[in-house]
Amino acid sequence: MKVVAFNGSPRKEGNTAALIKHVFTELEKEGIETEIVQVGGKSIHGCTACGKCYENADKKCVIDKDIVNECIEKMLEADGIILASPTYFADLTPELKALIDRAGFVAKANNEMFRHKIGAAVVAVRRAGSVHVFDSINHFFTISQMIIPGSSYWNMGLGLAEGDVEKDEEGIQTMQVLGQNMAWLLKKLNAKPF
Repeated sequence: MKVVAFNGSPRKEGNTAALIKHVFTELEKEGIETEIVQVGGKSIHGCTACGKCYENADKKCVIDKDIVNECIEKMLEADGIILASPTYFADLTPELKALIDRAGFVAKANNEMFRHKIGAAVVAVRRAGSVHVFDSINHFFTISQMIIPGSSYWNMGLGLAEGDVEKDEEGIQTMQVLGQNMAWLLKKLNAKPF
C-alpha cells in the first residue's frame, strides 16, 4: 500500500511539509509506503476548460508542459492521496488548486478513476482561514467519490515561521491520529476476503 502527498507550499521544508511528515510517521509504522511530491513553487497551468480530457479519455491532461500528468499518474498508483497546503488569504495555494482542477476533470473524463481511494487534507495556517482550505480540498475528494478518514480535530497545524507547527501539540496529535486512521482504513479496504 502507498500514500502520496502533494505539498502545495512553495516552502519545500516548511510547516506544511512538517505536518505531512507527522502523518507519514504513523503510516510508515504500519508498513505503508509514502512519498511527497512538491507542487508548491512549480509553474502549474490552470484548467483551460478545453474538454480534451473527455475527448481523449487517456487519463491525461492535454496540457503537458508541467508536472500535472506526472502527479495524476502518482495519484492513480497510490491507495491514498494527501493534498496539503498552507493558507493563503483563506484559501489553498494556486498550484494545488490548478492540480485539483485538472486532475479532477481528467478523473471525471475517465470513469471516476479516483473512486474509492482514500483522501486527506493537511493544512498549515498562521491564524485563521484554514477551515476554508480544508473544505476546498475535501470538495475534491467528495466529488471524486473518494473516502475521507477523520481525525481528532480538523487537519490543521498552527505556525508562521518555518518549524512553528512543531510547537502546536494539538496540531501534531491531529496529524498522528489522521495517519493512524488512514492506516487502519487502508488495511480494511485492502484486506483479502477469506
